[in-house]
Amino acid sequence: MKYQRSSALFREAQKVIPGGVNSPVRAFKSVGGDPVFVAKAKGAYIYDVDGNKLIDYINSWGPMILGHAHEPVVNAVVEKAQKGTSFGMPTEIETEIAALAVSMVPNIDKIRFVNSGTEACMSAVRLARGFTGKDKIIKFAGCYHGHSDSFLIQAGSGAITFGAPNSPGVTAGTAKDTLLATYNDLGHVKAVIEANKNEIACIILEPVAGNMGCIPPAEGFLEGLRELCDKNDILLIFDEVMTGFRLAPGGAQELFGVDADIVTFGKVIGGGLPVGAFAAREEIMNYLAPIGPVYQAGTLSGNPLAMAAGLAMLKELNENRAVFNSINKKTEYLHNGLQAALTAENVKFTINRVGSMISVHFSEESVTDFTSAVHANNENFKTFFHGLLDEGVYIAPSAFETWFICDALSYEDLDATIAACKKVASTLN
Repeated sequence: MKYQRSSALFREAQKVIPGGVNSPVRAFKSVGGDPVFVAKAKGAYIYDVDGNKLIDYINSWGPMILGHAHEPVVNAVVEKAQKGTSFGMPTEIETEIAALAVSMVPNIDKIRFVNSGTEACMSAVRLARGFTGKDKIIKFAGCYHGHSDSFLIQAGSGAITFGAPNSPGVTAGTAKDTLLATYNDLGHVKAVIEANKNEIACIILEPVAGNMGCIPPAEGFLEGLRELCDKNDILLIFDEVMTGFRLAPGGAQELFGVDADIVTFGKVIGGGLPVGAFAAREEIMNYLAPIGPVYQAGTLSGNPLAMAAGLAMLKELNENRAVFNSINKKTEYLHNGLQAALTAENVKFTINRVGSMISVHFSEESVTDFTSAVHANNENFKTFFHGLLDEGVYIAPSAFETWFICDALSYEDLDATIAACKKVASTLN
C-alpha cells in the first residue's frame, strides 16, 4: 500500500506538534515507519488520506463497540450540537445518562463525569485518599491509568517501599506515595501492604490489563485483592476505562463477580467523544465537593455533546444486550483463526483474550504480567504489524496494546484478517 500523503502530513505535523502527534503511541516509534493519517471511518473500516481502506482493530482504543460513525450516536451529537456545544451549567441529559449508568453497573450509587480516563483515575485516587485519610496507593507495573503524576512511576531499587519517577516532571515526593506491585501476584501485593501498614489508601488496577497487551486476571487474583482490601481498610479501584460497558453491560465487576469500591470509566461512556467518569457507593461519592471536602471540578465536565453520544451508546447496549454475545463470538472466531494460521507456520506465540479484547504475544511462554510481556519477540511484532498493514488490516502500533473488536466486523472481515495473518506468518522467525 502507498502512504505518500500520510508521510507528507506527518512531516508537516512534526513542525508544529511535538513528535507530530498528540498522543505518543500514534507516532509508530515502537514499530517503525510513519503513522497512517485517517480521512474518515465507517463501521469496521478506516479510510486513510491515501485512499486505503483498512479493517480496524483499535476502534479509537475501545469505544467503537458498534463501529465507527454509528448512526444513532452521530444523530444524537448533531441534534445536540444545534442547540449549543457547551454551557458550563447543569443540563437534564447529565442526570439521564448518570441514572442509566448507575442502573447498569453493580455496586455504584452515584457517578461524576469528567473529560478523560486520565482525569477519572486521578480524581478517583484523590477521592480515595480523602475518604481514607491515607496517602499511599498501589498500582501494578504495566497497568496504565493515564498520565497523571501519581501513575508515571516505575519500580525503584526499593520497590516494596517506594517507586521512582519514570518521566521528568514527576517529583520524587509524588513517587514516594506510589507503590509498585506485580500484576497477577497476590503474594507480592501482600508484601507491599505489610511494608506499608496502615498507610495505603487504595489499590488501582485494570481488572483486565490492556496496556501490556491483553492480560486476563489469574483465577482468584481479583477476589484476593478484594479480600486484602477488606482486611486492611484499603479501597479497591477498578480502572474500567477499557473494560467498562465493553466486557458486559456492567463491565468487569459484572463479568467477574467482584465488587470494587470505586470504578472509573472512559471510552465507551462517551460514544467516542472525550469523556470519563468515576463512580462509587453513596458514602464515598458524598465526600466530593460541593457536599464534601474533596475538590474536583471541570468546565467541560458533562458537556452536552459527550453526554448525548454516551447516552445514545449506553441506551443501545442496554436495550440490545445480545450485542455482547455477538461481539464475543466474533472475537473467539478471530482467536481460533489466528491461532491456526500462526501454528501452521510454527511461529512461537500466545494469544490472550477476554470478551472482545484480544492480543497476540510472540512468546511461547504464558504472558501474565509486564515482565513476561516485555520478554516477547518485539521484532516479530514489528514484522507482523507492517505485514498486516500491507494487507489492509490495522492493529495497534505497539506490542503492548490490546486489540478491540467491534460488532460492525463481518465474518468476511474476520476471514480476510485471518488470511492476512496466515500470509504474514510465513515471514516471521
